[in-house]
Amino acid sequence: MPVTFEPAYLEASASGLLTDQIRIGQELMKDCCLCPRECRVDRNLVPGKVCGIYQKAQVSSYFPHHGEEICLRGFRGSGTIFFYGCNLHCAFCQNWEISNSTNGYPISATNLANMMIELQDQGCHNINLVTPSHVVVPILESLPYAIEKGLVIPLVFNTSGYDSLTALKLLDQIVDIYLTDVKFWNLSSAKRYLNAPDYPAILRRNLQEMHRQVGDLVLDSNGIAQRGLLIRHLLMPGHTSDTSQILKFIANELSMDTAVNLMAQYRPQHEVDEERYNEINRPITRQEYQKALEIARTAGLHRLF
Repeated sequence: MPVTFEPAYLEASASGLLTDQIRIGQELMKDCCLCPRECRVDRNLVPGKVCGIYQKAQVSSYFPHHGEEICLRGFRGSGTIFFYGCNLHCAFCQNWEISNSTNGYPISATNLANMMIELQDQGCHNINLVTPSHVVVPILESLPYAIEKGLVIPLVFNTSGYDSLTALKLLDQIVDIYLTDVKFWNLSSAKRYLNAPDYPAILRRNLQEMHRQVGDLVLDSNGIAQRGLLIRHLLMPGHTSDTSQILKFIANELSMDTAVNLMAQYRPQHEVDEERYNEINRPITRQEYQKALEIARTAGLHRLF
């Protein structure tokens, strides 16, 4: 159904909420608890112990991305901004050259805003912030400048899902679209592959909070995402049980109308080899993918990418 869209951050700016959230976020950075690692360092002085990033964000690249879900890339691309650093560090990371690096230069809020405006001027359908969990505050700081320059397209928070509830609360009524990964539901798998045994519990909480904030995915008359939650589940070899639990949770605890991308593109990357992670040192099979589709449909999920 066609909708009249205005990004949430415009109302947040007009009401003073955005200013308040920036102030709160800047205080939190002095004793950083803006991801579940809770480094508790002053990031004005030292980098986060896991993400490796100081107070200012570092951008690896930005461009119109034509490889995202069709509801994001549309006809003119998703305005993607890739940030250096990450708070998760998956053993199989496909972007490890970026997520495990801090080789970029810190950029100012005004420069980040200029990137957003440049992407909008190129016709992108949204601003897609990739791996943003550790740079929530500099993103918020950039928005007033971007709004002043005329930013009016949806803001996409493209996250691993390993976010603190504190950070998500800062984004409430500011982010339009949550695009979140969901990898494992099993504690031992999360510990082995992500070094984050609390990942499943945090993910369950975060999915509910994201859905509470933005609801199910809303598309415009051209099928372009305007607001809502879109979940990516990367299918992993030999982890059908995780997939089953994840999809049933989404259907039962969020909504059967939740948009889900069952991602089949896993390939052994980064630290995965026969010696260390032999059990996931292969792509998924056609049978594993078909099983995931069957599980999703049986659970009642019907908005599948």
